[in-house]
Amino acid sequence: MNLRPVKTLCFCTLLAGAIISYCQVNPPAPAPSDAPFAPFEKWKNAILAGDSPGLKSLYSTNPVAHVITASGSVDADAAVHYWMGMKAREMKTEIVQSLSPQPGSQQLAFQAEIQSAAGESEQTFYITEVQLWQQQGQDWRLIVSKRTDAARLQQPATANKKIYREKADARAEIKEALAKASQQHKRVLIVFGANWCYDCHVLDLAFERPDIAPLLEENYIVVHVDIGEGDKNQDVMKDYDVPAERGIPAAAVLESDGKLLFSQKKGEFEKARALAPDDVIQFLKKWKTGPGKS
Repeated sequence: MNLRPVKTLCFCTLLAGAIISYCQVNPPAPAPSDAPFAPFEKWKNAILAGDSPGLKSLYSTNPVAHVITASGSVDADAAVHYWMGMKAREMKTEIVQSLSPQPGSQQLAFQAEIQSAAGESEQTFYITEVQLWQQQGQDWRLIVSKRTDAARLQQPATANKKIYREKADARAEIKEALAKASQQHKRVLIVFGANWCYDCHVLDLAFERPDIAPLLEENYIVVHVDIGEGDKNQDVMKDYDVPAERGIPAAAVLESDGKLLFSQKKGEFEKARALAPDDVIQFLKKWKTGPGKS
């Protein structure tokens, strides 16, 4: 992510303005509910069943459904084609926001984890979408939706986690990490970033994956260095030959004696949301401790 700070990180929050403008109301704070929203379940089941006509029937024609993607606006036919093209074998959804802006409307924000059969092998994709439903007679129809591109790494629902300690002494933490690495026969992975950086949260969430966390724990001591809004620890980035202008998150790998083994110069992790799990795994395997390990 570029070094210009982005204060609002949650995709759901980004869409809220568009939906609020459409409804011309100020929605109240979301009220948590365990009850599923039946039209949404019908929408999801149509995708899993490969039921194009059934899915199309859930998009409003009056008013015409407004579907927004990362590439721009499309019509309902394109939306149906997109979801059918995912060839979803399984679709787990987590509702992260559910509220009723006004009577006869329902706004949902969700994250979908999709096991897709599209392509040569089954893969997992993550998509975040916000939907506004409107009751039209006895039926509910989608009138507004906005989704992210499909990502191979899970996207964070919020940016509340404080990954980077803003008042930490970066040099002292690196020194302490090197001492631990020497004792535990590990290497030090320095991750430069900031709490406002969406891709920093994506990478941090990737580090918690069951196929990545053990590899990280076994081979690395991780140090998160806060760069603030591009005005902190710039000297530390220079020390480890990491160009700030190539964005964050950015990484450097040190031997336990402090020798620099790798420094990120090409923005490899800057667009963490576009990476696949294998990209992170291959990087960690390449620089992990021990001769001949791969």
